[in-house]
Amino acid sequence: MFLFIAASLALCYLVQTASPLLNSLDSEIAVYAGGLALGCMAGIIFHKRRAKIWCDVFACSTLIAWFAGWRPFFNEDSPIFFYFPVYFVFTAVFVELFFTDQHHKMDTATRQRMESMVKHVIAQPWMIMLGVLASLALQQHYLLYPVAMTLLLMRISIYTT
Repeated sequence: MFLFIAASLALCYLVQTASPLLNSLDSEIAVYAGGLALGCMAGIIFHKRRAKIWCDVFACSTLIAWFAGWRPFFNEDSPIFFYFPVYFVFTAVFVELFFTDQHHKMDTATRQRMESMVKHVIAQPWMIMLGVLASLALQQHYLLYPVAMTLLLMRISIYTT
């Protein structure tokens, strides 16, 4: 999730410094980012070998789509655009450091339990990705996108162990 961490940090910096680059993130960018997110969903469904890369690009594209789509509803100096990306950075770093690729530190029972969770049909990553995309469209619930991204980050950590 290094691309997502970098994109979140870049967004934090741009928002905090009130950079003129923020004006380039308009509704056209959101449409392209949404299309890229849909492409990443298809990639994770059909190409499971590169799942971590597909999830990372999906997270980055939805972050850009979220910012571009929600920016007209809030003030320029609204803390939502600074604190949510900071939250995403801390969550993604925590997941990367303590959960992702840590299968060699797990006992056999825990690893088997996690593998059974990965095979469970209800919690497939592409289903959570659909939830993240749906949360972008529900503008009356501003906390839905961060909650959906947190669930996706946790699911990715289980998926890539």
